[in-house]
Amino acid sequence: MSATFGVTVACTPEAGVAVETALQVEAGATVFDAIRASGVLVRFAQIDISTQSVGVWGRRCALDTALAEGDRVEIYRPLVADPKEARRRRAARR
Repeated sequence: MSATFGVTVACTPEAGVAVETALQVEAGATVFDAIRASGVLVRFAQIDISTQSVGVWGRRCALDTALAEGDRVEIYRPLVADPKEARRRRAARR
């Protein structure tokens, strides 16, 4: 019998849609294992973890990073606009 523990996989595949899935993974599981087991890659074809960043609790990491009990795996969307440029445009409109 192998030990399992709980983790959460969270992502926002598109604006206005937030998905958070709690699941059990086996000891030694990696970030990629958890993402695959969560089913988000099947449910949302627009998620491409080969190009998108991933992290655990807000810190970017590699797909082969080992997980621990209670970790929150996050899949980050690419920025649509440069935050500095968006701020400049808002300031110019005022």
